[in-house]
Amino acid sequence: MCYVYILECADNTLYTGWTINLDRRIKTHNKGKASKYTRARLPVKLVYLETFNSKIAAQRREWEIKQMSRKDKLMLIKNQSKLNQKIN
Repeated sequence: MCYVYILECADNTLYTGWTINLDRRIKTHNKGKASKYTRARLPVKLVYLETFNSKIAAQRREWEIKQMSRKDKLMLIKNQSKLNQKIN
């Protein structure tokens, strides 16, 4: 299983990435040992998540999200949040 995620950084910026081990990757980000971008903006918090069956599909989706404007990313996050509320 592969994951595409969006993190909200301490300065309210958004970081998008992909991984095969979500828990480990978020911990690595928060230890300052993942990306240069998040290292200077700790702590980070997971605000969006998608799952994929293949690495290629996850990487394509990561690229698509990275091309989005901040406004579009916030809508994506908001829509997933609404869906999660309906499910729960």
